[in-house]
Amino acid sequence: MTEQTAPLSGRHAIVTGGGSGIGEACARALAAAGARVTVADIDLTAAERVAGDIGGTAWQVDLADTAALAELSLDADILVNNAGIQRVSPIEDFDPEFFARMLRIMLEAPFLLIRASLPHMYAQNFGRIINISSVHGLRASPFKSAYVAAKHGLEGLSKVAALEGAAHGVTSNCVNPGYVRTPLVEKQIADQARVHGIPEAEVVEKVMLTESAIKRLLEPSEVADLVVWLCGDTAGMVTGTSHTMDGGWSAR
Repeated sequence: MTEQTAPLSGRHAIVTGGGSGIGEACARALAAAGARVTVADIDLTAAERVAGDIGGTAWQVDLADTAALAELSLDADILVNNAGIQRVSPIEDFDPEFFARMLRIMLEAPFLLIRASLPHMYAQNFGRIINISSVHGLRASPFKSAYVAAKHGLEGLSKVAALEGAAHGVTSNCVNPGYVRTPLVEKQIADQARVHGIPEAEVVEKVMLTESAIKRLLEPSEVADLVVWLCGDTAGMVTGTSHTMDGGWSAR
């Protein structure tokens, strides 16, 4: 594999939620670009499956256990904060502990992983932080209070990391997909049907794609392609940004 075909050769990437969906696609794409990939996931079997396929390393980690992340030291050249969970519920019915759990996984854990990675990145004057946000990091939808709050917070965290890391060769960016064809999205269909009072068969068309100008779900591999580019040398001036992949949703 040449340097041209392996632009990330010699780089170590950590991908959270790497055992499925967007995280799996990112892990595979980063490995194909030459990176050594650590597949982090709460599901060890899923992490080992992906890591085995790409010659990477599996890391079983519960990102909700933020106390265990506070003393980490990571040698990541590339950090992809992707792991997430979802719950669709009106605010008045939203379980407070689950709200806090979602913020731990999708906002506190990324902060702690960035914190653990920056000393290594600063020491080598290179780092790429990619935060898998969402169109919901820029726009709101009803019944997703915790998810929208977490993703809005992630946007701010990413920008601060960009400003602090700029003098050290470290970039930090968000990728903002609309609805992606993943298990996380598929699991929402029943809840979306319930809160909107429509049949499950109508959820994709009437809820998920109603704001998108392009009427299809995004594929995980499309998100991964953008992530790989953001990790490369030609993206060195791209930092503090939010890259929408929402089919025109946020253009409204």
